[in-house]
Amino acid sequence: MGESLLAITIITLVILTIRRARPIILDNPVVIQRPGQYHIKLAAQLNRAQNFIESIAKQFAELGVTQSNLASQYFKVHDPAVFAREDKFYLLAVTLRGGILYLQAVGPQWLEHGTDGHLNTIREFAETVLAQYPLESQADSGAGKEIIQAVQSAIQHTQVVIKILQ
Repeated sequence: MGESLLAITIITLVILTIRRARPIILDNPVVIQRPGQYHIKLAAQLNRAQNFIESIAKQFAELGVTQSNLASQYFKVHDPAVFAREDKFYLLAVTLRGGILYLQAVGPQWLEHGTDGHLNTIREFAETVLAQYPLESQADSGAGKEIIQAVQSAIQHTQVVIKILQ
């Protein structure tokens, strides 16, 4: 009697461990807010990009940027933590508005007219999110280098590959 109870307990623990080891992919968008620091919106099934995107926010905070508004910067991101295949990627927009960093990630749409569509896809998604947060003063379009520097710092020591979309 004691051996069968022990066997059932061990089997249950093994099954629970295996089930928890698989990454969970969410079918709904994820919104992460750290008041006064950053606001992240991840489209459905991109929740595994959270660690990389939060590392961008951390790198940006370490730069000590003095501007309160920076124009959006757009990226194409190949992240093996999100997609195992090399041909899979997601699109990322990073904006500083009112001293708060806004990061939005979305999957690409099937394109009919070349790669310009990726920029349009992420730009439209970002503008939809940012519509809730009006611009207080003109964004400094020439100072987006801080955002690019934070993203490049975040990819160091990772297998993430980025391409800047312009």
